Amino acid sequence: MTPELRLLAWSVVLGLVHIIAAAAAATRQRPGGLAWAAGARDEPQPPPSGVAARLTRARDNFLETFPLFAAALLAAHLAGRSGGMTSWGALIYFWARVAYLPLYAAGVPMIRSVVWGAAMVGLVMVLLSLFG
Repeated sequence: MTPELRLLAWSVVLGLVHIIAAAAAATRQRPGGLAWAAGARDEPQPPPSGVAARLTRARDNFLETFPLFAAALLAAHLAGRSGGMTSWGALIYFWARVAYLPLYAAGVPMIRSVVWGAAMVGLVMVLLSLFG
């Protein structure tokens, strides 16, 4: 397996971490907790707040960028365009997304946005490898 595909696989794991963290935090806020989560959930609930809301937004943000990253990386791999640019791009995307989750959960401003920008640079590097 290439390093890029390995980072793609780890990015899937990171996506699962986002989903589980957001769901667990939101469940802790609900009256009834796990019983509510395991039930039909027919009654409307207020949106999550605090850390649970930040984890939900971080998850949503990850789910917005990950399909683009995966598509670009797989296209580069299938086109035989993998190399230094895709390796560095995948590495930057992955580690920036790893850093993004705790920064967003902790409510750290500015640095979180810089880290998000770094992830976008990594994604664009992978994408550019297709056109170079």
